[in-house]
Amino acid sequence: MTYNFAAILPELILIFGEPVLMLTASTMGSRATKITTWGTVALLVAASAVLLLTGEPSTGGVLFGGLLVADSFATFGKLLIFGSAAVTIIAAHRWFGHKDEHGPEYPVLVLLATVGMAVMVSSTSLVTLYVGLELNSLAAYVLASYRRTDARSAEAGLKYFVLGGLASGILLYGMSLLYGFTGTTQFTGIAAAFGRAETMSLGLLFGLVFTFAGLAFKVSAVPFHMWTPDVYEGAPTPVTAFFASAPKVAAMLLTVRVAIEALGPAIDAWRQIVVFAALASILLGAVAAWGQTNLKRLLAYSSINNVGFALIGLAAGGAAGVSSVLFYMAVYVVMTVGAFLVVLQLVDDKGEPVEEIERISGLSRRRPGLAAALAVFMFSLAGIPPLFGFWPKLLVFNAAVDAGLIWLAVVGILGTVVGAFYYLKIIKVMYFDDEHGEPVGTVRAPLEMAFILIAALFVSPLGYLLIGPIGEAANTAAAALF
Repeated sequence: MTYNFAAILPELILIFGEPVLMLTASTMGSRATKITTWGTVALLVAASAVLLLTGEPSTGGVLFGGLLVADSFATFGKLLIFGSAAVTIIAAHRWFGHKDEHGPEYPVLVLLATVGMAVMVSSTSLVTLYVGLELNSLAAYVLASYRRTDARSAEAGLKYFVLGGLASGILLYGMSLLYGFTGTTQFTGIAAAFGRAETMSLGLLFGLVFTFAGLAFKVSAVPFHMWTPDVYEGAPTPVTAFFASAPKVAAMLLTVRVAIEALGPAIDAWRQIVVFAALASILLGAVAAWGQTNLKRLLAYSSINNVGFALIGLAAGGAAGVSSVLFYMAVYVVMTVGAFLVVLQLVDDKGEPVEEIERISGLSRRRPGLAAALAVFMFSLAGIPPLFGFWPKLLVFNAAVDAGLIWLAVVGILGTVVGAFYYLKIIKVMYFDDEHGEPVGTVRAPLEMAFILIAALFVSPLGYLLIGPIGEAANTAAAALF
């Protein structure tokens, strides 16, 4: 058995840093909040630097007897996860700070969830898949209910815990069937068993279906999306920003790895499931968002909608399809985090967060820069050219066409048109509606405003300058699965 600890150095940095921060929090109490916040950010930056400087280890490959893998696919995902986690931790420090609710344990919980996500994208066994996923989920349940005095936050945590536990049970049942009918927990062994079977047995088919059902919950794909709007609305806004970015990337990349590496020979079986989930997510995410009055609920349906587009790339299969999914998630993370950073700036005259869409009417006259940034994010999420959000949608549609799924690409394009309505609705409220009720103020947070500016420039037409580097990285990462 190979014990190559150098290949998992980014994870080790986070794992050994976590108890140090937790001990600091337990000994210093609330005074340690700033230390744990910036200490966690420093650990995430250090882990990202190791990934960038070392890339894929020359002695990487499959590690620890086939439990983990150090490859460019995992590296791509970890960079997105670490980056988005760091930004949302910084935003949470300011958001919770004025309420005296920001305990030193908050960034440590995010750090634990991040370690779980790093394991998820590196897993090559059903065992490590489940361990990483549950480490992420258990921390996420606590984060969703972090505001103990807020009934909505408590409700969000309870709903997430109950439905998440149900989904974990479904996933575990599916994995147990795969193990029982293949005799192995390793992805390569499962793929070999599917490849040997001339006709898929009923047990393998049920294992495949239940496994994809559990993973669909984690990416909040229809019909397992029901938790997303309520949890996104009820959880503290920085937590919602975190949920919509890093865990979404981890769950999507985990789904891609399982589909390609473990269940690749059964693509004709799982493609039907993915196609249904993609179309249902696009259509429901577009239509259900029309009547939403809460910004966070609307962005929840936007998340569901965008997952559907990413799943089109997975349905296409092949290296081009996987590459399009990776490119899509890279751009999606920036668009979503940017949009939530803008929402985090909106407060009333008492300093309480503003979440209702009608309350941002006239924002373009009070804070034109902030309104322009939100408009850029909305146009980009809608996939309207020349914004950069158009390009990843084009990539997944091209992958579907190349795979012979022309009809799927056509329906996806129609879904884009339908979904554009509610993005344009926000822009219309900001720029054309008269102010409703008391004017909404904004906080002064220079660091967060810098993040918003960088994200807005990334998703603007200037983002097309990065097509080459991001595309090359996505292609390299996708090739690691084949």
